[in-house]
Amino acid sequence: MSILSVQLLHKKYGPVHALKGVSFDVPAGSVFGILGPNGSGKTTLLGIMMDILKPTSGSFQLFDEVPSAKHRSQIGTLLETPNFYHYLTAVQNLRIAARIKGRDEADIERVLGIVDLLPRKHSRFSTYSLGMKQRLAVASCLLGNPEVLVFDEPTNGLDPVGIAETRELIKKLNKEGKTIIMASHMLDEVEKVCTHVAILQKGVLIANGHVDEILVNEDIVEIGSKNMQILSEKLQQFPGVTHVKINQQHVEVFFPSGEAMLEKINQYCFEKGEVLNHLRLRRKSLETRFFELTQTNNTPKK
Repeated sequence: MSILSVQLLHKKYGPVHALKGVSFDVPAGSVFGILGPNGSGKTTLLGIMMDILKPTSGSFQLFDEVPSAKHRSQIGTLLETPNFYHYLTAVQNLRIAARIKGRDEADIERVLGIVDLLPRKHSRFSTYSLGMKQRLAVASCLLGNPEVLVFDEPTNGLDPVGIAETRELIKKLNKEGKTIIMASHMLDEVEKVCTHVAILQKGVLIANGHVDEILVNEDIVEIGSKNMQILSEKLQQFPGVTHVKINQQHVEVFFPSGEAMLEKINQYCFEKGEVLNHLRLRRKSLETRFFELTQTNNTPKK
């Protein structure tokens, strides 16, 4: 089942085209990251999903059905900075949230336990750390035990401790069966927390799929010899190679992360009659991959 299925979604604000034909599916049980720089359309997409905004064209489904209030009642959302009364306790703030959302106040103890705030449930919100404040916001989302959680930049503005706490909480909730959709501009966050990702750039979907497929680390081996064209052809037959590329100075051979072995490459080339004058391993970072996607790819992908 797809929790969210987006088909050719467009959104215009006058001359600004915030979403340009975006299509993807969010699998049930996933932590799905919507990744992109500020202004890429992430928040607009979440706003449409939650019926805060209307699309210009295109459609989407929730739980494989036409969206309704019933479907949205199964979704807990955190789309902005937590808005609690600083002079009230956690329990008092959640009572207000429960009444607004039509949730049972008896659920408050349970959700405070999930986010590890029971020992501080009678402390005023003003005494909380940044991470605790965010965890209380997540507790508010959990009222009523929704199947799906939607977070917009969940670690934005937090200190390193708060970021770590929030990430661990997201992973914990996913292990307990929640599907989580989160927008973020932080590559590191998506790589550490998400199972799937859709990457947006200026409203265009440029990649989507499993994180291990889209944001893949690679080993790159630079190899040089007298005749690089022949060397390139021979290296394409080396076990484990994903692809080979010739630049102005070297042949670049790409391997899955951690699988490049210089000694075996050197031996293979020698046995093929190629004497190397250059052999160096370098690793392609996730940051490099993300930069390549967002800077050089403007073609929507399904």
